[in-house]
Amino acid sequence: MVLIDMAQASLRKIGQNLSELVYDQIRRDIIYGLWLPAKKLNIEKLSEHYEVGIVPLREALNRLSSESLVERKSNRGFYVASISVSEMEELVKTRIWLETLALRKSLNNRNQNWEEDLLLAGHRLTRTQRYVVKDDKKVFSDDWEIRHKQFHCALISMCGSKWLLEFCSNLMDQSVRYRNISMNLAPSQDRREGANDEHQEILDAALVNDVDAACSLLTVHYEKTLAGLRDTIRDEM
Repeated sequence: MVLIDMAQASLRKIGQNLSELVYDQIRRDIIYGLWLPAKKLNIEKLSEHYEVGIVPLREALNRLSSESLVERKSNRGFYVASISVSEMEELVKTRIWLETLALRKSLNNRNQNWEEDLLLAGHRLTRTQRYVVKDDKKVFSDDWEIRHKQFHCALISMCGSKWLLEFCSNLMDQSVRYRNISMNLAPSQDRREGANDEHQEILDAALVNDVDAACSLLTVHYEKTLAGLRDTIRDEM
């Protein structure tokens, strides 16, 4: 009986690991714009594509549905969440509200460790290319996306609220999805390079503890991104 229980526990763990793995893979592909908005996610085809069973796949899709990256429609299955200009504008506006609040709190609570972590995050970001060449094609760099998020998270890491950090992290991922879809539709060279100058200005203001300037620069940074996205994102994609 004990051996049976252990075997069942092992099977559950394997299932959980597969669900977690396919969740990460699908989430990444949606955020990177590889699965287009409003695309139907056929369970059988996804199972073949990701080489995973139906059960962990459904668990992953349900989890992504709770994060608004996937839509579950009654009797119609799963779809990649649609996008629109109005939703994008609300997303950026909310992100500015929350991240400037978190940045002010973080700068008020700053210490030497925070400063060192921020410097390191900024340094790593500037040394990482936005795109890499793979099989003679220019593709998104996983490293750049990671470094970019690490930099923005480092800015607000001392805000003192895990809930605020989690909300900001989720909004960052949603914003990345819009940006990557936009770049796929109509690449813009200045945004492709990751707005290095804007990141450096934000970093410099934060390091000298100029709270108002840092928040203002962060706001402008996101507003510039939004302005560029408006030219390429169509309503109800």
